Amino acid sequence: MDLKDIISISGKSGLFSVVGKSKNNVIVESVIDKKRFPIFNSNKISALSDISIYTYKEEVLLSDIYRKIFESNDGKTTISHQEDIKKLQKKLEELVPNYDKEQVYNSDIKKLFQWYNILHDTKKLKLKVNEEDDDKTKSGDKPKKKEIKSKQKSTKQTPKIKTNQVAKKVQRTQKKSG
Repeated sequence: MDLKDIISISGKSGLFSVVGKSKNNVIVESVIDKKRFPIFNSNKISALSDISIYTYKEEVLLSDIYRKIFESNDGKTTISHQEDIKKLQKKLEELVPNYDKEQVYNSDIKKLFQWYNILHDTKKLKLKVNEEDDDKTKSGDKPKKKEIKSKQKSTKQTPKIKTNQVAKKVQRTQKKSG
């Protein structure tokens, strides 16, 4: 699933897509009614592509869970978030059998199913085609194994100022109180 540019805003119901960015804010558009408005630094924003569900071994990305829901329901909507919490927990347990019941709250489970249905109704669920699947359909044979090089994080930070540049000094005026 491709959940790029889909966000959730704390204190606001529904999902939003990022339309534009400016110096002090982000312009978002409601996925449901297409209304646009700015979001400032004081709002807590969560990108759906970064959200994951805790399991006892690792974390499972929300996009992976949405892919499982999509495949298990043959591309149709899933159970409503307003159903009994026991039914929602049972459905999540079918999808992610080892999810951490202590760290995944009931409100999180409701949001998971509510967001899926919103994305489905607005046709924002986009399946990513794996390169391996794409190779199979083109050649009809098994795909060739590709070498994957692990990326190591560098502990060194690159300097923002080049050696022939001089950093500019910025003076700020202070407001007088009184």
